[in-house]
Amino acid sequence: MKLPALFAFSLVLLFSCSNQPKQSLKPGENYLEVPGGRIWYRVAGQGDQLPIVMLHGGPGFTSYYLTPLVDSLSKDRPVIVFDQLGCGRSTPLTDTSYMTMENHMAQLSALLKHLGVGKYILYGHSFGTMLATDFYLQHPENIERVVLASPCMRARSWELDADTLMMQLPDTTRQVLLGIRDKKQQDSLRVVRALDLYYGSFYNRAKPLSPYVDTSLQKQSLSVYRYMWGIEEFAATGTLKNYDRLKDLGKFKVPVLFTAGTYDAARPATVRYYASLTPGAQFAEIPDAGHSTMTDNLPADLLVLRKFLGHK
Repeated sequence: MKLPALFAFSLVLLFSCSNQPKQSLKPGENYLEVPGGRIWYRVAGQGDQLPIVMLHGGPGFTSYYLTPLVDSLSKDRPVIVFDQLGCGRSTPLTDTSYMTMENHMAQLSALLKHLGVGKYILYGHSFGTMLATDFYLQHPENIERVVLASPCMRARSWELDADTLMMQLPDTTRQVLLGIRDKKQQDSLRVVRALDLYYGSFYNRAKPLSPYVDTSLQKQSLSVYRYMWGIEEFAATGTLKNYDRLKDLGKFKVPVLFTAGTYDAARPATVRYYASLTPGAQFAEIPDAGHSTMTDNLPADLLVLRKFLGHK
């Protein structure tokens, strides 16, 4: 028997809709066992809009400083955040064989599978942009949009930007910072003052220091940080010292947003250049902010993100 065309079309539509994967992410926090230990994760918010998976900086810094963004964006959609292995509420690491980009990507893959995440938006901040970029290049499936906030796409560029930023500080401070890079013995008080000025100028400008940043600092893993990155932000001496994805930025096939604070360690001029290498990418500068745009100027950061995500 031949079905009426309209009825047949309705059946096709009903069948196709019923077979589309539905995401049922339930708010809450828990732990997931992965090679090397277990990772802490949190799902915040609900809704039908695409979930955002957020990758924190470091390596080894913890996700707590992202809380203002998580709490704000989760009013519209699910937001997933986790502490990478070795830091925060996740298992501490001493075995350097787990301190690799491959292991970090494996943690993310395991979490996505565990939560049954379908299509999603990938957000990375600082070191999280390196992880997000590498993950997209290997696992582009289901990623609809990418946000690279205060990114490092080339370790050497990060160091050169640091040299430029140091020139804005008093010469005595700059000499101390260069001495740290060269591992010279120096007066400890002068070192503390120089580092405070550097990080207070280009990383966390809000005074007093945000409690979200302060908690992340207390819960960070210096062993992971120093093994993978180096002794300080301006000295890439770890396993990531040769990290360079400039030639890979042209491989992005989804909308990409690059952001940077006006006073960011990821200098706006450099981040604009990254965006120019990425097909159809957007760039936005967050005013009155350093590297921690989400705690230095949350309203401006949210405005940029919501515009990119299509929020009213």
